[in-house]
Amino acid sequence: MIIRKGTEQDFSQILALIKELALFEKAPQEVSNTVEKMQNEKDLFEFFVAEKNGEIIGMALYFFAYFTWKGKSLYLDDLYVKQELRGSGVGSKLLRKIFEVAQEHNVDRLRWQVLDWNEPAIELYDKIGATLDKEWINCDFDKAGIEKFLED
Repeated sequence: MIIRKGTEQDFSQILALIKELALFEKAPQEVSNTVEKMQNEKDLFEFFVAEKNGEIIGMALYFFAYFTWKGKSLYLDDLYVKQELRGSGVGSKLLRKIFEVAQEHNVDRLRWQVLDWNEPAIELYDKIGATLDKEWINCDFDKAGIEKFLED
């Protein structure tokens, strides 16, 4: 297995993993992303892949953000490993690459989210020393919600 920087040629396999992740998170209907959209928006994100025998078995997708309280931050949007390979160290190796990027870019904070029922992930993040915040609630608007808000 190798961990490498993802490229545009990986988008179709990455999108397949994103759809697997959405299914795992019980929200497959929420994925509206496409390979074409990823190609058009490729400057907004970066990612690493875990590859074994030419197949992408895991990924970590991230972007840089600015948070007023902290400054430059790295946001890990998705870390996903195929179900049959979880617990084999793939996720930890991908996470390590994210930490290396955070250090290389001298960010003030590395942030990601985890569902409150995803116990294996929570255990991993707790084990590595992440601060797990149970206070903040996500506030989201989809495209239709944005349009509706602006109409009112």
